[in-house]
Amino acid sequence: MSVSSSVKALRGQIVSLRGNPFLHPSAECLTHHPDGLVIIADGHITAAGPWETTAPLLPAGVTPVHYPDHLIMPGFIDTHVHYPQIQMIGAYGEQLLEWLNTYTFVTEQQFANRAHADRIAKIFLRELLRAGTTTAVVYCTVHPQSVEAFFAESARLNTRMIAGKVLMDRNAPAPLLDTAQRGYDESAALIARWHGQGRQLYCVTPRFAPTSTEAQLDAAGALLRDHPGVYLQTHLCENKGEIEWVRELFPERRSYLDVYDHAGLVGPRSVFGHAIHMHEGDFCTCHARGAALAFCPTSNLFLGSGLFPLDAATDPARPVRVGLGTDVGGGTSLSQLQSLNEAYKVVALSGGRLDAVRAFWLATLGGAEALYLDDRLGKVAPGYEADLVVIDPKATPFMAFRSDYCTSLEEQLFTLMTMGDDRAVRATWVAGECVHDRDAA
Repeated sequence: MSVSSSVKALRGQIVSLRGNPFLHPSAECLTHHPDGLVIIADGHITAAGPWETTAPLLPAGVTPVHYPDHLIMPGFIDTHVHYPQIQMIGAYGEQLLEWLNTYTFVTEQQFANRAHADRIAKIFLRELLRAGTTTAVVYCTVHPQSVEAFFAESARLNTRMIAGKVLMDRNAPAPLLDTAQRGYDESAALIARWHGQGRQLYCVTPRFAPTSTEAQLDAAGALLRDHPGVYLQTHLCENKGEIEWVRELFPERRSYLDVYDHAGLVGPRSVFGHAIHMHEGDFCTCHARGAALAFCPTSNLFLGSGLFPLDAATDPARPVRVGLGTDVGGGTSLSQLQSLNEAYKVVALSGGRLDAVRAFWLATLGGAEALYLDDRLGKVAPGYEADLVVIDPKATPFMAFRSDYCTSLEEQLFTLMTMGDDRAVRATWVAGECVHDRDAA
């Protein structure tokens, strides 16, 4: 094989973030090349910049895939999603605790069947890629085979995914319960098999405090200590009834977050979903420990949970790492463009404003920072993994009409996040390979 045959290139508008717009002026954080070129080799970006200065770096014989009038952006990052729940997305009419019992626990029991898990994992990952999402932090079920199915399909696609087996040893149906010891042992075996294998990363996953005893939360903390570099995901302060239940189950703890902190679960690579009803002390703890919060706007609205306090979380005096999550099936779409549409409304209802640069930060480089992967994901820049999404601002006749009246890149991005969905994703590239092409047969 010649050198040039292993090199690929994409031409179009390049849009990427280079800084945190919650800490710096938005205009200073945006990189834009109206006619840009991205050169890729061995799954990584080797060059990215204006066409006129980057084209001379193309090896002989390499013809770029040209996306005229399209935006080449970093692949979207989803920091909180449940792959088993895609078959119950849009389930009607409950708040969190009732919704779990009525729909979620019933659905998740089906994942004892490996064939079922295989089928849903394939559909889930296909739909993620169709939405332009290339990395996600994923809840499986209590069954180890649900994790095996997910990672096997992710490995086949070469996507960088973070996932883990749910831990639950109380307050759930018997078929979904493990024990503190079995949860530890099964998680440790999955870590040994998958963490760091190719692009797969493992996440220790107690569902939330009410479904784990103190012994199981302590076992989760032991998994983090025994396997440095793995992740932790769970739910936090999503619903007021849930918070009251945690207070009853753990009366000696100062707060919901303190339940996790006592077990050693709050630190770098810890991702807490929702975190709507937080107090200042909890934000300070997350800032000090380097923990991240997943903002899940479509889910928080759909289940009536509340409005995530984005401005408080990102306060420059003690900023907390924040990523964007779809939380399907509580959320209503795997599209991060639709998530940003609802995120804008959540912030507006809270008295703030979410501009397009800050919004796309949450979906790309901010998500990578939340996951401590911002040295390899979230930018269109040399040295970064070539996970890219190509966005079509004129994906529908109405979007094309509106796009013609945009007078700046920021306005174009804002209309994308308010009008866009999976139809706007022209192509998705993973590790330098095109894994989704909207217009292909």
